[in-house]
Amino acid sequence: MKLDTLALINTLLWLTLISTSESTQPPFSCDSSLPLTKSLKFCQSALPISVRAKDLVSRLTLDEKISQLVNSAPAIPRLGIPAYEWWSESLHGVGAAGRGIFFNGSIVGATSFPQVILTAASFDENLWYRIGQVIGREARGVYNAGEAVGMTFWAPNINIFRDPRWGRGQETPGEDPSMSGKYAIRYVRGVQGDSFEGGKLKKGHLQASACCKHFTAYDLDQWKTLDRFSFNAIVTPQDMADTFQPPFQDCIQKAQASGIMCSYNSVNGIPSCANYNLLTKTARQQWGFHGYITSDCDAVQVMHDNHKYAKTPEDAAAFALKAGMDVNCGDYLRKYTKSAIMQKKVSEAHVDRALHNLFSIRMRLGLFNGNPTKQLFGNISPNLVCAQQHQELALEAARSGIVLLKNTGKLLPLSKAKTNSLAVIGPNANSAYVLRGNYDGPPCKSIEILKALSGYVKAVQYHPGCNAVNCTSAAIDQAVNAAKNVDYVVLVMGLDQGQEREQFDRDDLVLPGQQEKLINSVAKAAKKPVILVLLSGGPVDVSFAKINTKIGSILWAGYPGEAGGLALAEIIFGEHNPGGKLPITWYPQEFVKIPMTDMRMRPNPATGYPGRTYRFYKGPKVFEFGYGLSYTTYSYEFSYGTPKTVQLNQLSTAKTVQGLDSIRYTSVEEMGIDNCEKAKFSAHVSVKNSGEMDGKHPVLLFVKQDDKVQNGSPVKQLVGFQSVSLKAGENSEIVFEISPCEHLSSANEDGLMMIEEGSRYLVVGDAEHPINIMI
Repeated sequence: MKLDTLALINTLLWLTLISTSESTQPPFSCDSSLPLTKSLKFCQSALPISVRAKDLVSRLTLDEKISQLVNSAPAIPRLGIPAYEWWSESLHGVGAAGRGIFFNGSIVGATSFPQVILTAASFDENLWYRIGQVIGREARGVYNAGEAVGMTFWAPNINIFRDPRWGRGQETPGEDPSMSGKYAIRYVRGVQGDSFEGGKLKKGHLQASACCKHFTAYDLDQWKTLDRFSFNAIVTPQDMADTFQPPFQDCIQKAQASGIMCSYNSVNGIPSCANYNLLTKTARQQWGFHGYITSDCDAVQVMHDNHKYAKTPEDAAAFALKAGMDVNCGDYLRKYTKSAIMQKKVSEAHVDRALHNLFSIRMRLGLFNGNPTKQLFGNISPNLVCAQQHQELALEAARSGIVLLKNTGKLLPLSKAKTNSLAVIGPNANSAYVLRGNYDGPPCKSIEILKALSGYVKAVQYHPGCNAVNCTSAAIDQAVNAAKNVDYVVLVMGLDQGQEREQFDRDDLVLPGQQEKLINSVAKAAKKPVILVLLSGGPVDVSFAKINTKIGSILWAGYPGEAGGLALAEIIFGEHNPGGKLPITWYPQEFVKIPMTDMRMRPNPATGYPGRTYRFYKGPKVFEFGYGLSYTTYSYEFSYGTPKTVQLNQLSTAKTVQGLDSIRYTSVEEMGIDNCEKAKFSAHVSVKNSGEMDGKHPVLLFVKQDDKVQNGSPVKQLVGFQSVSLKAGENSEIVFEISPCEHLSSANEDGLMMIEEGSRYLVVGDAEHPINIMI
C-alpha cells in the first residue's frame, strides 16, 4: 500500500467525516435503546447473516451504496449505521499503518512481535497460532476501549519471497509455498478466533477479520525504472499452480480467511483487481471463498493511470466491480461508480453484491448486534493489550527465530563469569526502532541490543562504527581502538528500512557502504574471533564472513521485535539455545544479474537461467533454505514403519498416463479426494539431542528427487516440519503424515498437478530414506 500521500488523504477524510457527522454519528449500530432498531430486520441477530445483509442493502439509496465502497466508509445516520474504516494493519502485532487504530488514548502501544520472516524461521506452527491469537485479542481489546473504528486487518502477507532483493520479503513467511500456506492457516485462525484443531468458527463469528494479501504473483516493488503499479508479471500455468497460488488456496479453504486483497500488478496482461477469472472463478467459485475482497490502496486507479488497461476512470471502476472486488482502498469507486452505472458499464447489482459481502463481514464481527462490548467478544478487556504473557510470547518468538549461521570453535555461548569486558560496535547496536521492521505499531516496550548486552558485562564499550546503516562513511580507527583491549567484540550490522522496504527493492545483496571493511578491520584487530549479528529481512551475501577465521560466529536476527534485544543477549550468553532455521535461500551477489522481472521458477540450462528458491535454484548458495546451527547436536534416523514403496496402482479409480519420456504419471485431480486420502502414509523419524545442552529444534522433512529430475519437478520439496524440545541426551520419535497428492506431486506445463512414477528420497538432516512410487 502507499503509506505516504494516501495515509494523509485518508486521515483528512476521516477527520472530516467525524467532524461533519459528530451530532448524528451513532456510537454503534442496532442500539436497542432506539425505537428504530426494532423495525430493522438487519438488526435482528437471530436471523441468518445473509438475510440481514440483504435487508440492509435494500434500504440504501444509490448514493449511500456508493459511499460504502471505499475503505473510509461514512456513517448512515438515518439507519443508525456508524462510520467504518476497513484499513487496519496487524502484520506482526496491532499496527499503526492503517486508519482504523488510533493509539492516541489510554492505549498507546501493542505487543510487537518479530517481523514475519524471523517468526517463520522458528518453523513452529503452534507459535504462529499463539501470535495470531494475541494479535486478535489485542485488536478486540483496543476496539472495546473505544480506540478503533475498524476490525478488519490487512494481514498476513503470504506472497512467495521469490527474489532476494524484494523490499517486502521481510513481511512474508519465506520462499516455500506449503510453509506460507501453513503460516496463513495458523495466523488467520488465531486472529479470527478459530480453534487450533481446525473447528469451524462458531456461527461464523469473528474475533477480528484477517485478510490474505497480495493476490497474486506480487513480489516486485521498485526495481530500477519499473514499479509495482505498472508491472505485468508473466507467469506460466506451471508456476502459478505449484508456487504462487497454493498459499492463497490454503488461506481460503483451510484458514477460512474472511478477506483477501488483490494486488497492484497485472498477471499475464490483466490487473489483478480486474481479473474475473482470478477473483470470482478461482477464489469464489473454485475455492469457495465467502469473504470480502479489497483492492490494495489505489489499485483501481492504477488500472487507468499506470497499466493503461482501463481507458477511462469509469472503465476502471466497472472492471473492478465486475471482476468481484468489493471495496476500494482509495476513492476511485466513490468518484466514478455512479457515472459508470449511468454509462451502463456496470450494473447496480454488482454494487449490491459488493455491499452484501462487506456488511456480512461487519455483522460477523458483531458490529450490528448492538453494543459490541456486550456481545461475544465484549469481555476481552483492553487491559489485555500489552499483557505480561503477551510480551513473554514476543520474547519466545524472537528466541525461537534467531538463526545461528556460524560458530567456529564453539565461540558461542560466551561465559558470563569469564567475560569481563565487551565491545559492541555497529550502526544497529543502539537502536530499538530498527528491531521493529515495517508495518509496525508502537511497542509495549523495547530495549536496544546494546542495553541488553550491557546487562551481562560490567565493562562495555560502544561505537556505532558507521554514520548510519548505509555506512557511507565509517570511523574504522575508532571502532578498531574500541575492539583492541576487550575480551570479546559483538558487531551489530546488516540492513534497516532505509535499505529494504515497501516501494524499495535492493540493487545488490552485499552489506551497504563500508560495513564489510569495518567488520574485517575490527575482526583483524580483536584479541579473539568476533561475533557478527546481522539484522535484515532479506538475505545478505556475507561469504567473506563465512571464510574469515577471525569472525567466529554469525547470528541472523531478522527484525526481532520489541524483545529482540533481550533475546539476542540471552542467546549470546547461553541462556537460550538457538534453533531457528532459514526460511529463505541466501544467494551470492552474482544473483543480481538476473532481472527481478523474470518470474520463472524453473531453471533453463540452455540459457544459464538458474531458477529460483531452494526448490529449483541450481546455482551457488551462501546459506541454504533450512540451514541453522545450535549449541548442541542432533542426529536423525528413519524408524521402522516408514514404507519403502507407495503403491498408487492399486487404487481402483486412479488413471495413469505415459509421457513422451516413457514415465508414467497420475493426475491428482483424476485420483480424487477419496483416493488421495487412501494413499496417505506415515514417515517415522527418530530425533536425538546428542549434545550437552537442552534445545528447541525444528525438524524439517524434505522429499528429494533422484538424479534425473523430470518435467520441471522440484529438486527438493519441504514435506513437513515439527518443532520439538529435547533435553541433552533425550530422543523423540516424530510422525509425519504424507499425502502423495499434496507432497509428492508437481505441476506440469499446463498447470495440472501430477504424480510421477519412480524413486524419491525422504530426507531429514543427513538421514535419507528411499521410497518408490508405483503407478
